[in-house]
Amino acid sequence: MNISVLGAGAWGTAMAIAFAAKNPVLMWGRNQAAMAAMQSARQNEEYLPGFDFPDGLQVTADFSAAIAPMALPDSLLVIATSVSGLRPTLEACRPYQPNNVIWLCKGFEESTQLLPHQVAEEILGDGVAFGALSGPSFAQEVAKGLPCALTVASTSSELSRQVVQALHGNAMRVYSSDDVVGVEVGGAVKNIMAIATGVADGLGMGLNARAALITRGLAEISRLGVALGGRAETLMGLTGVGDLILTCTGDLSRNRKVGLALAQGKSLAVIVQELGHVAEGVRCAQAVRNLARHLGVNMPITDAVAGVLFDGISLQDMVGRLLSRDAKQENH
Repeated sequence: MNISVLGAGAWGTAMAIAFAAKNPVLMWGRNQAAMAAMQSARQNEEYLPGFDFPDGLQVTADFSAAIAPMALPDSLLVIATSVSGLRPTLEACRPYQPNNVIWLCKGFEESTQLLPHQVAEEILGDGVAFGALSGPSFAQEVAKGLPCALTVASTSSELSRQVVQALHGNAMRVYSSDDVVGVEVGGAVKNIMAIATGVADGLGMGLNARAALITRGLAEISRLGVALGGRAETLMGLTGVGDLILTCTGDLSRNRKVGLALAQGKSLAVIVQELGHVAEGVRCAQAVRNLARHLGVNMPITDAVAGVLFDGISLQDMVGRLLSRDAKQENH
């Protein structure tokens, strides 16, 4: 299978390396000088240094060269942009009529509050098989070949089969699901919970508080997922509780780092600049808060995080609001 990966950041590079273990892969990035440097050095020294490219992985800044072969039946287009980059990337791909498309981003489109598959439906229509590849995974560990389990979510069983065939093997396990909504909601909202957990850890609130935030965060994710048409059992799997635990506790988590930095008193602008990578939870928090209010879904942790990020609420007020909430049945 011929595979093209659009996006040469850390996660796109890691997945390109993983796919190239079994398939020829062409990774595209818009910066011609950067792609030439990668091709020469045979690694992504800016975003994922220290991991050599396998022989099956080539890089290019020529968009047509990367996308034109994706019209063939035995092909897979992997979009490795942020959520904000998904729409323009799909629009650029549409004239080439790609057959099979998956994306790696996790979040809601900020301006529309749409999930990635809803954006794809608007742009690609019914004639293209598409879906999401998600799950608990850090780029460095995937590139290193450490054990990892992911889920491909699509209403096309054939696309899911192709992704599993292209990626599953050795230390990588790939499961399939037809619950695209559940998989995407889990991947999106866990980033917000990781910011909250980072704040709690940074303030020294203890392991008990971390466990409570993760557990109540899962309840919020499940409420929203079900309200949008996802299945509760999906949120108990890899792309729900699995990704939530990793992102809230792993030191490689960008969203957790945002929370830790907030607890140090740093401004959001400084944090984003220092991070140097996209932390999707920041962009997602506002969209999820607005969507939850529209749907009447109770999401107090999300409200608190968005309040700190966008409304000027202090961390002390955020913690106070969460601790002062009325007692209720645990499953509410």
